[in-house]
Amino acid sequence: MRLSTKGRYAVTALAHMAMRGFDEDNEPALVTLSEISDRQDISLAYLEQLFSRLRREGLVSSVRGPGGGYRLAKPAGEVRVSEIMSAVDETLHAANCGDEVGQGCGGSLEACLTHDLWAQLSANVHLFLHGVTLEDVISKRVAPCNALPAFTALLAKDGAAPGAA
Repeated sequence: MRLSTKGRYAVTALAHMAMRGFDEDNEPALVTLSEISDRQDISLAYLEQLFSRLRREGLVSSVRGPGGGYRLAKPAGEVRVSEIMSAVDETLHAANCGDEVGQGCGGSLEACLTHDLWAQLSANVHLFLHGVTLEDVISKRVAPCNALPAFTALLAKDGAAPGAA
């Protein structure tokens, strides 16, 4: 499973927008893609592609002309990270299998020996991302996993270095 730049950049861009807050009319602030590009070091052309998808999925709206830009289409507390990922076609499937009935792993019609393991991992990642909103991200309510220090210590005790293959 690999998280591509599509998902990471889309979440970063929308978090940037959420941090901008509201304008004097109490509307979400308008943000230009060039501002996001400059501040977050993301290619403007890449942002244009991402925002086309985000707008189509109703996560952002646009205002044309001088002083225009993009704004969040709903409050940051209602925008789930899983929605953003889905909008930019980011898939986080650990299993290398087809999703259709009768389509198994590795070209076979049957599931591989570890299919359920990878399917469960994918489901847990999706559940985690579904439980996190943009508001959580910008408010720093997404804390490091409490199990990480214990897990790292367990790996060190067993003689396996973290991240070792």
